[in-house]
Amino acid sequence: MKALRSVVMTLAFGIAWPAISAAQTQMPRAPVAPDVHKIDFEKYVLSNGLEVILSPDHRLPMVAVNLWYHVGPANEAAGRTGFAHLFEHMMFQGSKHVPADAHFQLLEGAGASDINGTTDFDRTNYFETLPANRIELALWLEADRMGYLLDVLDQASLTNQQDVVRNERRQSVENQPYGIVQEELVHQLYPKGHPYYANVIGSHGDIQAVQLEDVRKFFKTFYAPNNASIAIVGDFDKVEVRKLVEKYFGSFQRGPAIPKLDVTTPPITAERRAVVQDRIELPKVYLAWITSPIYQAGDAEAALAARILGDGKSSRLYKKLVYELEIAQDVTASQYSLVLGSAFSIEATARPGHTAEELERVIDAEIERFRAEGPSADELDRARNTIETELVGGLETLGGFGGVADRLNQYNHYLGDPGYLGQDIARYRNATTGSVKAFATDQLKRNARVVVQGVPGKPDFGP
Repeated sequence: MKALRSVVMTLAFGIAWPAISAAQTQMPRAPVAPDVHKIDFEKYVLSNGLEVILSPDHRLPMVAVNLWYHVGPANEAAGRTGFAHLFEHMMFQGSKHVPADAHFQLLEGAGASDINGTTDFDRTNYFETLPANRIELALWLEADRMGYLLDVLDQASLTNQQDVVRNERRQSVENQPYGIVQEELVHQLYPKGHPYYANVIGSHGDIQAVQLEDVRKFFKTFYAPNNASIAIVGDFDKVEVRKLVEKYFGSFQRGPAIPKLDVTTPPITAERRAVVQDRIELPKVYLAWITSPIYQAGDAEAALAARILGDGKSSRLYKKLVYELEIAQDVTASQYSLVLGSAFSIEATARPGHTAEELERVIDAEIERFRAEGPSADELDRARNTIETELVGGLETLGGFGGVADRLNQYNHYLGDPGYLGQDIARYRNATTGSVKAFATDQLKRNARVVVQGVPGKPDFGP
């Protein structure tokens, strides 16, 4: 099977687009930025609950198909960490009418690109972009595994993917420089028993413990049409595509009602610290805080603060640690926006001859200065323009990560409104130097953070 880009929380905390049912969260409506390009779309719901988002774009003879399921580690039961990610792999193992491992072959044979599946804390998605005249192939493939995966599911395919995922864990966490250090940061941020605690990848023990009946139950619960939405963007006729969607998805039965998430993320009230030995040459320090959930008050300010403090060579921390003091090789800051509590993080790698403690002292001083003074107007403008440029720039592509189909599905899954682009951009435009300073003052407190140092040494982890 081809390697899939399965999203795993690495605590380099880039922009993430997890999803949650609109019924599970109520978000305030922000004013619309008036000069933002509007994405034309039509949204409707099949009788079985599948949400369908259609957005014709006839500039190129291409179509993007993007299917999101409202399930991720946030929905995992105790002792089943990594299950959502494992199941993503299972979805590429074949279904009743699609031979094992033929998914990629069929799509690539039709000229498709951007074929992938990803898992993040709050959602799982699958997508592909292909020539417009082959749209029916993509719909058939997605429908067949939604409706008929269990017909061919057996122990051999489960065992195979358990081995694949465990090997992925070794490659992406245990044998990746600083991988186990980053994982410890997640463990420190979210308490044991919290859905985010085990990271997306999960543990060897839980992955290996999965039984065939667990997979069947998971599929029937979370991979039903009423727990999914499909966005189709590109060169197509809406009348014809509506017929195809009904043809391939309309006969599926609605699944059981999805239980509402009932999770409280406890605040950090005293600084938590850990030192992790890893097979690395240079020390590294991570600082992180639990911050405002995605799309809620403070989330946009957190993203702006991260840009100002540690995004690129003109950021405050880069200029101080790398250029001025020459004690760090790199430094970054980011806001990883999530439903059950986002994570704002700063990480810095020491130059040879310097220590994690040195880096931490300087970072602390810069954070305190930021909390006291806030950003300048110029810093805020640059951060705002960068975020908006990246967001709008992603819309130059129909599919793939951050493309139009992905964006429509993201807004739909979080907010129930695929057309939230104008309000999204307005969140950043409406932020002020005062509101960003207030975020830093209220949420980037020393007694509300986690500090994890990665130091050279022998790692301590299981098989």
